[in-house]
Amino acid sequence: MNKLIIPAIIIFAAFTRLMPHPPNFTPIIAMGLFGGAYLKDKRWAILLPVIAMFLADFFLGFHGTMVWVYGSLIIITAMGFLMKSGVNLKNGALATLGGSLLFFLVTNFGVWTSGSFYPKTMEGLITCYAAGLPFFGNTLAGSVFYSALMFFGYEQIKRYFPIAVPDTIQE
Repeated sequence: MNKLIIPAIIIFAAFTRLMPHPPNFTPIIAMGLFGGAYLKDKRWAILLPVIAMFLADFFLGFHGTMVWVYGSLIIITAMGFLMKSGVNLKNGALATLGGSLLFFLVTNFGVWTSGSFYPKTMEGLITCYAAGLPFFGNTLAGSVFYSALMFFGYEQIKRYFPIAVPDTIQE
């Protein structure tokens, strides 16, 4: 039972995307960082957030930039591996900020390169990034909110219910 707590947190976070929310205020970055930081098996750390995203996207609808979203999620999960030495406020904040920035850069590049909205010129790329800036604030806010909720919540579970801590986490 205790081995299901981390996957349950990630899957629950993914399904919060089905609830009404401001654009880009989602748990995507937090899910990747959390899985990367706490799951010992790197395959599951990568697969679990991707599978959870896919299940949520099944209900929300698939789109042309999924490869960019999922690709950035995999890279963000790998960033979570760097938190192996210990989850703390400093490395959590840096990872959340870095993950949000990486997600912005990768997904907007994907919009530019995969779509027909912007010319395939440097000016078109800059215009695409400029058009995405209003969404970056929500991406960062959602990442901070969900990272705080997931990491702090799990640390509280570890503290007050040590029996619930699985032996598959990185210590």
